[in-house]
Amino acid sequence: MNYTIILLVKATPQWLTLPRPERDLFVQTEVRAVLDKFADQCSIRLFDCDFTHAHVSDFMIIETTNLEQYSYLIGYLRESKTLAVPYFEIKDIIVGVPNNFRGPMNIDDIRQAG
Repeated sequence: MNYTIILLVKATPQWLTLPRPERDLFVQTEVRAVLDKFADQCSIRLFDCDFTHAHVSDFMIIETTNLEQYSYLIGYLRESKTLAVPYFEIKDIIVGVPNNFRGPMNIDDIRQAG
């Protein structure tokens, strides 16, 4: 099954007060290292939205067929400074599957069973 996960985060003051070169280096050496480790199992895209949202500053869209690998990805992020300092706080996680409403379920199966 294909899963799409939206990870909503908010940058903390600890992150925002770092000089831009330090943030860029951290993303390249810490965050990118974690994302790259799971790149063969999880497609990951990063988005900035602090200019359009008051409670969320950034989000990730992760696509995977392997929730176990996704859970390890989140575990690595939680144990890194990304979420442990925290430089970012998770505000919400939304997991969905595409077109699940078109799955094998048939309401007549339930109606006839009763």
